Amino acid sequence: MAGRVATSLAASGFETSAEVIEVGELGSGLLGWGDPTVGAALATIRAADVLIIATPTYKATYTGLLKLLLDQIGGGELAGLPAIPVQVAAAPQHALAVEVHLRPVLVEIGAACPTTGLFVLDSALAELPTQLDAWGSVNLPAVSALVAARRAVSAPSA
Repeated sequence: MAGRVATSLAASGFETSAEVIEVGELGSGLLGWGDPTVGAALATIRAADVLIIATPTYKATYTGLLKLLLDQIGGGELAGLPAIPVQVAAAPQHALAVEVHLRPVLVEIGAACPTTGLFVLDSALAELPTQLDAWGSVNLPAVSALVAARRAVSAPSA
């Protein structure tokens, strides 16, 4: 799912490369602190221009594996990193989970969420390109503007 959102960013003219972190592959390293594989994943997150966090909805919120990863990022540590929260669910009753559960934890660790979260029913995944186009036309300009502002601030002055 995150890869499809990243592809949508690229199609809108956003210049960046995508690295996917499959949280399930981090395994037991998520259960403690200092695991080198988890550390590499966290370094990738911190170095990103845009963070796309995609998760299935589990027990009306995000997965425990994602929670274990996000718990290793300190409050405010992401320092305004643009983030796009994405959730997939089996039932429309969970549509607010992306805004009520995922967005607040991203903001707590310092991410900036300049868009509405993207919620997708798993029964509608076949229509994902159309949903991404509609969502992107409204939301991607805000992401692009925030990334450009961050790049301008971090660019060395002449």
